[in-house]
Amino acid sequence: MNYADFARQLETINGIPITAFKEDTKEIDWEGVKENIEFLINNGLKVVVPSGNTSEFYAMTLEEAKETTKRIVEYVNGRAIVVVGIGYSVETAIDLGKHAADCGADAVMIHMPIHPYITKEGAIDYFKNIIEALPIPSLIYFKDPHVSDSVLAELAPLEKLVGVKYSVNDLPRFKKTVSDIPKEHNIAWICGTAEKWAPYFFHAGAKGFTSGLVNIYPEKSLELLNALQVNDLETVWKVWHEVLPFEDLRAKYNNGNNVVVIKEAMELVGLRAGVTREPVAALNAEDKEAIGQLIKQWGLQRSEEVLS
Repeated sequence: MNYADFARQLETINGIPITAFKEDTKEIDWEGVKENIEFLINNGLKVVVPSGNTSEFYAMTLEEAKETTKRIVEYVNGRAIVVVGIGYSVETAIDLGKHAADCGADAVMIHMPIHPYITKEGAIDYFKNIIEALPIPSLIYFKDPHVSDSVLAELAPLEKLVGVKYSVNDLPRFKKTVSDIPKEHNIAWICGTAEKWAPYFFHAGAKGFTSGLVNIYPEKSLELLNALQVNDLETVWKVWHEVLPFEDLRAKYNNGNNVVVIKEAMELVGLRAGVTREPVAALNAEDKEAIGQLIKQWGLQRSEEVLS
């Protein structure tokens, strides 16, 4: 594999698909998952990232995570890059990563360790051991602001590290990290906090961004990406203002609304999302009303014929 070429293919929207759960049992609704993957691919998404946080990765069993990988790789069928989220202990992450490779996934995204005690040297060993054990390339999901960016500098020379999903909303810190790591390491820098932060991260060196909005309104996400790529600032800030209320709703309650807002919006536009699993509850009445009004404002609500 030419890792530099592969990294460049990640410089786009990295779409995090939701995992549809049945309302009565909270089992995975596989037909819903398939329909939503088709929706993403048919609307031009080039990178699909199952088992991300917006996919409720940590609410799934390891067996469910593996089955999700297998099925989504089959559903995508080579029409987009599949980057599978993996995590937990080093051994568990390697097991999930090898399974992803065996299923035909293109790469993995290594979640930040959930261990309550992390040292810089330990984080380096964690990511390095996983990256080197897998036959496919890796991205790092860098989310914990208490972990030094020097971890990324140490890992950047690894050939199979092709990208960083950077989710610490500290622009000077991000800019310094991008500037300090030599370009010859071919890291794809991805804004990990979606459309709300993408314009700022792009001006600091990002080349792509993650998105949950693509599950409902991919045209708007792609409009923002295209405007950022050609530095059309008028369009960038027009789109930013249009999607800001949605992203602000997701950010409520210390980001507790992240997934459930997307699922509520998907149901309102006629897509299959189902419910969230614990520890996320259904939207309260105020937030339901807000997302309903936004869907109407965007002109995405289902027709009365469909609703009846």
